[in-house]
Amino acid sequence: MSASRTRRRRGQSDTSVSRQYRCVSSTAAAVTYRSLLAIREFRVLFLNRCVVVISVAASGLALATITYEATRSAVLSGLSMFGGPLVSLVVSQLLLASSDRVRPRAALIAQMGAALVADALQLVPGLPWQARFGLLAIPYAAYAMFAGTRWVLVREIVPEGSYILARSLMNLAEGGMQAAGYGIGGLALLWLSPRGLFAVAALADLVSLVSVRFGLRDRPARATGNTGADGQASRRGSLARVTMTVNRRLLCSPMTRPLYLALWVPNGLVVGCESLFVPYGNAASAGPGSLAGWLFASTAAGAMAGDLVVGRFVPPGWRDRVIGPLRLLLAAPYLLFFLAPPPAGAAALGFLASAGYAASLPLQDRLIRRTDEAFQGQVLGLHMNGMMIWQAIGALTAGAVASFLPPAAAIGAMAAASTAVTLLLVPGLRRSAPGRR
Repeated sequence: MSASRTRRRRGQSDTSVSRQYRCVSSTAAAVTYRSLLAIREFRVLFLNRCVVVISVAASGLALATITYEATRSAVLSGLSMFGGPLVSLVVSQLLLASSDRVRPRAALIAQMGAALVADALQLVPGLPWQARFGLLAIPYAAYAMFAGTRWVLVREIVPEGSYILARSLMNLAEGGMQAAGYGIGGLALLWLSPRGLFAVAALADLVSLVSVRFGLRDRPARATGNTGADGQASRRGSLARVTMTVNRRLLCSPMTRPLYLALWVPNGLVVGCESLFVPYGNAASAGPGSLAGWLFASTAAGAMAGDLVVGRFVPPGWRDRVIGPLRLLLAAPYLLFFLAPPPAGAAALGFLASAGYAASLPLQDRLIRRTDEAFQGQVLGLHMNGMMIWQAIGALTAGAVASFLPPAAAIGAMAAASTAVTLLLVPGLRRSAPGRR
């Protein structure tokens, strides 16, 4: 595409992205977690998400165990747990518009059904690990297609202005259930085979599917035609063309591009820091995996604490003001790993840094307020898929850096890169600040 044509389209998309949106008030009165859980459909989505996280944890742990036993390859074992973003990268470029063009309940049922089919097929005895890897693509492809459906549905169900509170509660549940799922799954392997864990995952998938089918009312699709970024339905064009058009306009807009980069890149680089906890723990001679376990626990607790404080206790009018400090907090504590802190100090730094992930809550709210109502599913889906992709990139980059530097120095280097990106994005984020047009 020529530079002049790009500028012309960029100018058009800036107008459409910034002007044609439903203004969700950032100063609406906050509600409590209890009042959110009193909403029946939100309660269904909340419990459904908890069950889904347990299923993902159980199936991921089972597949990693089977893969490692068959190949003795730590790389393939890790890829079996975290290779899904590679599938999401492809699908999100071609089919993400499905988040707005398929009825929400049907989309969620498709996600649960894909996971159920994949986990049930994993129960086939004697299945080679290569085939198991192929099955891994099924649920990730369905998730990537409808990545924004759940979160748009949350917006429709909860009172206006309550999305941040609802998202923080979902994050708290997801973090807690993920820790519980991996912990219980690890213990279950003492008396269950990996195939037994797949059976548990399949049962969880079935429960989640039934809860969606009978717990949520059917709603029409948000977009019935080929919706472009200007919110108007075009008469011609495939699903892939619509997906690519909207993605391109979102990522080319000076309004929304900095928001996506701020949500993806610094966080992904910090995930790279966390991916080095195991070699860092071994280098610190704290025993096999003991320090790594404490670091993972402290970062999970820090992320949950940040979501709780920002979602529940920070007044709506102040949330945009804490974005900057929280974004710096996310990486700055890891800079002290250049000094090789003692185990207790490392755990405390990990806790403090992970609280900075909460900056994503007001950033998501700003993204919603600065984009068109007609393709909110794709807006949020692009965020979710991009986040997973950048987490994978961060982990791979950190591994490459750690091949040249000691683990502590590699963690510090990744933190320095994250901090640099955060500072470079400050001018761009000013364009989407409240009060700007």
